Amino acid sequence: MVQSQIKILIVDDDEIVRDSLSAWFKEDGYNVDSCENANEALKKISNTNYDIYFLDIKMPGMDGIELHKRIKNIYPDALVMIITAYASVDTAVKALKDGAFDYITKPFDPDYLSHVVKNAVKQKILTDENLRLKESLQSALPVPEIIGSSKKMQEIKDSIKTVAPTNTTVMIRGESGTGKELVAQSIHLQSERKYSQMVSVNCGAFSESLLESELFGHEKGAFTGALYRRKGKLELADGGTLFLDEIGAIHPKTQVELLRVIETKEFTRVGGSEAIKTDFRIICATNSNLEEDVREGRFREDLYYRIRVYLIELPSLRERISDIPELTQYFIDKYRRKMNKPIEGITQEALDLLMRKNWPGNVRELENAIERAMVVSTGRELTKDDFYFQKDEESQISSGLTLADIEKQHIITVLKENDWNISLAAKILGVDRTTIYHKLKTYGIERP
Repeated sequence: MVQSQIKILIVDDDEIVRDSLSAWFKEDGYNVDSCENANEALKKISNTNYDIYFLDIKMPGMDGIELHKRIKNIYPDALVMIITAYASVDTAVKALKDGAFDYITKPFDPDYLSHVVKNAVKQKILTDENLRLKESLQSALPVPEIIGSSKKMQEIKDSIKTVAPTNTTVMIRGESGTGKELVAQSIHLQSERKYSQMVSVNCGAFSESLLESELFGHEKGAFTGALYRRKGKLELADGGTLFLDEIGAIHPKTQVELLRVIETKEFTRVGGSEAIKTDFRIICATNSNLEEDVREGRFREDLYYRIRVYLIELPSLRERISDIPELTQYFIDKYRRKMNKPIEGITQEALDLLMRKNWPGNVRELENAIERAMVVSTGRELTKDDFYFQKDEESQISSGLTLADIEKQHIITVLKENDWNISLAAKILGVDRTTIYHKLKTYGIERP
């Protein structure tokens, strides 16, 4: 940025001051304008965004402090210099706290003024470069696409747009495989925290002690095996978003500690004594009925209300059957590129099969089924024979089984086809291992 591109506005009721400053700045090659009062200045800035402003504190009518506030409301990045007759004036110090770049005292030293403006120009260049970098980063951080045109999914997308720009705590509720983490990512990447990371913790994957260390970190020697200091997720999420999946699995003791962090914005590492400040937004997810957990004393009521400020409830795939064709084509396109296979679509007969299926694992299970079908397919379209469950599905439909019977039989079929490998079956069904074990217990399924 050359000096002739820098626009300076001088606002002072003293004509001699205006003329002197204008002459010095023009001699340095800047583009200079001036006026004698705040009202005239406001008219000028309504048409022109100046880079640097020199404002006298004492002026008839609106003073320089109030004018400074008005300018900042219109141009938050404006660089404002306060002109005062006394360096220790309280209002000048207050102006600095309110965002003024600097203040200068009368009488003026031309060399010092040149130095102040050069520093302001450097600040302007850095601010503009930072803005360009943020815009570039924004384009490199695409918001994850949420597929579905059904009424329920349109409501979800509207909810995300509403809550994302705020710092409000969000609870996402839905069955396994409905896309809770995808929604959390979408909220994060449409928020002001998008330039910092979203840190995810699956609370159901850790024991009480391990989850405490995972969240809070620990000091060296805090427990057996703690050979070095480790930062926890709370610390890593500073400035960003903390996503707590399966929050209903948190032990009561850890619930108390988490509530304290939410309220005070500080914590201590396990085995430590230093209070660590942190600033993060919480998005949590659950597939359980937390209200029932609260009533039965398994989940703290005060924590529940702190995390359930804004609730987004995700529908199961069974509640959005009309989205299956769109989701299917999306996954076909995704895996066609990954597998480099010439599969372009799906036959109507195969699509009808997908539309009839129960999908206990929801969208995750649908995606896994399509990926598996594309592995075995040899044509340009997926057919019903490419789906491992088609024969079982047809027999279930004709037999008049209940929804629970169909789910039970489907789980058994997948387990049998994979030699009762729980992990592999969970991946195919699009659920976690805990859900599989729960279903086995619910339906009384025993391994032969």
